[in-house]
Amino acid sequence: MKSRLGDESLTRPEIDNLVTLEIAKDEDLPRFKKDLQEAFAVAVIEEFGSVSEPIPSDADLERSFEAPGSVVYRILADGRWVGGAVLTIDDATCHNALALFYISVKEHSRGIGQKAWKAIEERYPETKVWETHTPYFERRNIHFYVNKCGFKIVAYYNAHNPDPHDPDPESRLGDGGMFKFEKIM
Repeated sequence: MKSRLGDESLTRPEIDNLVTLEIAKDEDLPRFKKDLQEAFAVAVIEEFGSVSEPIPSDADLERSFEAPGSVVYRILADGRWVGGAVLTIDDATCHNALALFYISVKEHSRGIGQKAWKAIEERYPETKVWETHTPYFERRNIHFYVNKCGFKIVAYYNAHNPDPHDPDPESRLGDGGMFKFEKIM
């Protein structure tokens, strides 16, 4: 049916399906890497024109998967695998981190990311502070974390203000600028 605004079938409504988290198995990790790298490549291509190698690298992903306190989740919408998250959970301090988060490019703008984040918060109700990072050029991520999930930007790391916890700041895209976000629960 056409409305005065145009063809309604061209819009992508928010998803009404149940969004859940499922622990990723070892056999899920190759697809997880591929899907995450595909999702991350979109903004890199928009900003820089091309991607010469997967971002993040396979080695960076492996380090995230194996980090102390790491938990890898598949994000499911009505039982379909549509994204993933890597969390770092610190049971002692309850200061937890969202190390990696992605929603499949085919599923963007349907409310899945926000529902997935809510599911993560519900899974870890004892969390006092959540932390995450995103590159300076990732406007879509910045909007998502600040306006949809309630994070606050607490630092901007760059060549003049390097992240004290980044072991390899020279490997970052562009000028290496990264925003640090926190959400106090």
